Amino acid sequence: MTAHSNIYPTKALQELDAAHHWHPFSDMKSLNEEGSRIITHGDGVWLTDSEGKKILDGMAGLWCVQVGYGRKDIADAVYKQMIELPYYNTFFKTTHPPAVALSEKLAKLAPDHINSVFYCSSGSEANDTVFRMVRTYWDKMGKPDKKIIIGRWNGYHGSTLAGTSLGGMKAMHGQGDLPVQGVHHIDQPYWFGEGHEMSPEEFGVVAARKLEQAIDELGEDKVAAFIAEPIQGAGGVIIPPETYWPEIRRILKERDILFVSDEVICGFGRLGEWFGSTHYGMEPDLMPIAKGLTSGYLPMGGVMVSDRVAEGLMMAGDEFYHGYTYSGHPACAAAALANLEIIEREGLVERVKSDIGPYLKERWLKLSDHPLVGEARMAGLVGALELVPDKANPHLPFKNVGTVGTLCRDLSFANGMVMRAVRDSMIISPPLVLSHEEADILVGTVEKTLNDTWQELKKDGHVS
Repeated sequence: MTAHSNIYPTKALQELDAAHHWHPFSDMKSLNEEGSRIITHGDGVWLTDSEGKKILDGMAGLWCVQVGYGRKDIADAVYKQMIELPYYNTFFKTTHPPAVALSEKLAKLAPDHINSVFYCSSGSEANDTVFRMVRTYWDKMGKPDKKIIIGRWNGYHGSTLAGTSLGGMKAMHGQGDLPVQGVHHIDQPYWFGEGHEMSPEEFGVVAARKLEQAIDELGEDKVAAFIAEPIQGAGGVIIPPETYWPEIRRILKERDILFVSDEVICGFGRLGEWFGSTHYGMEPDLMPIAKGLTSGYLPMGGVMVSDRVAEGLMMAGDEFYHGYTYSGHPACAAAALANLEIIEREGLVERVKSDIGPYLKERWLKLSDHPLVGEARMAGLVGALELVPDKANPHLPFKNVGTVGTLCRDLSFANGMVMRAVRDSMIISPPLVLSHEEADILVGTVEKTLNDTWQELKKDGHVS
């Protein structure tokens, strides 16, 4: 593909960025010294930076650009809506056509027992909404002692107060005296990192029964909900063993506890189904959504609400004191509708399941042969590589956890591909429109990056 000419003053933009822009999840001192990467264009699965360099976006932005960049259909739909009605709120007995149409569409795409949606602007806000919705539901059901929400260590549910608390990222908990009271965490189903002394099948059951143990210890009368991502994304693409979710389903079926499936990453085709919980045969009571809802073209999130919870929240006839200025924003709803229409028209969900997903997985798993890779794993269009210092002892980590992952990530950028590092795991989540040719380029670039990383480590004496 032809690169755009470089008309952007990279150095000047970096200086202005350093002077005025505080980035998410960043060490601003070191970032300002290094200078931010400036992305200027996007087309399909490709980005262009301010130096005119083409970069394959192996992370779909931030897990979200399902239909790829440069979709005129979405831009046109947003423009039309902006001219017609750029904004109005959905408070005070009011709605507008885009919110109505999107709600109907989402209800059709969701499992049969889910027929309504509460809107917000992000996955983090969606999980704050979940926190309040779960507790309010049980209050209205006459069970005010059911307050505890169980999450998983290393799970991610956003960076707001409630989202950070529900998630299990200990570094995040260390800032701001979190988690808030009433959140409990159990072990994650991370076989490679925490369960390799058992078979994956045995470990899946053991990890699932951590939920059962927690409920028994805390008391079923005190536990309100269990929240989990179908596959943990920001935690490092933790794909549970096949025995995990069936056992979780058994445990929840036997108890009066709500299940919250965080679909912010796994929803809208990422795993070859419209929702990740469907991929694993689960029936959630609440589903936080965002990211792929609009393919990131405009910020929008929501909570899909089961009939059970919706009826419970309406039981007392009083209002739910919760909402956002931009709940159901008309232009964002227009973007979502256009995005979902593209996904349906081009059969992208089925394509992930039966075409590009299996095609990329076959090639991705072969990367496990590399001397630096302890495990390769993939489901749908989301995958991970575990980098290890000694392939003969793959579960022994590098001494300074995260250093090698960061090196590999930076080399990947230098080689023309976005690949993210979590600890010393390299993860990808490309747009659903990735072609076979682009999948080959992706895997080839990753292989080159692994070779470059290996050579750097050999030079410094970190591997033999």
